Amino acid sequence: MYRTYENDDLVVFWNYDKCFHAKKCISLSPKTFRPGLKPWINLNNAESKEIWQAISLCPSGALSCLYKHNIGVTLDRENCRSVAVDNGKEIGECVYQITDGDWNIYHTGVSLEYQGKGIAKRLVYKLLEEAERNNVKIIATCSYARKVLEDD
Repeated sequence: MYRTYENDDLVVFWNYDKCFHAKKCISLSPKTFRPGLKPWINLNNAESKEIWQAISLCPSGALSCLYKHNIGVTLDRENCRSVAVDNGKEIGECVYQITDGDWNIYHTGVSLEYQGKGIAKRLVYKLLEEAERNNVKIIATCSYARKVLEDD
């Protein structure tokens, strides 16, 4: 199970399957990480620096964090993709094809000047979350998406 949580500054990625609930994140930022509540991560209750520090010490690697850089990522289901936009300009996409009911992610790309900011990971996660909500299996023939699935 993959989830993203966002505030104005940060995007937090959580991979449930890797999480062994060491509670380190909870002790370092108890206003952010609140087990028993849904959603259990609330990025609006603490400073971004505190959240970042707590996540950087996650022993399982289930949590990771990126700065948003004012880039929006949305789902464009009509065109089978997620899209990254900066001030109205499309700067990246993650595209899938529906095959036998599964979603095959076959391309992920981000404009050269935006690479290295975690935008591609946000694009892939957007599709992973949507597929999970719809009980759809993800297949990745895109090498980057496959790496995200294997590493996360």
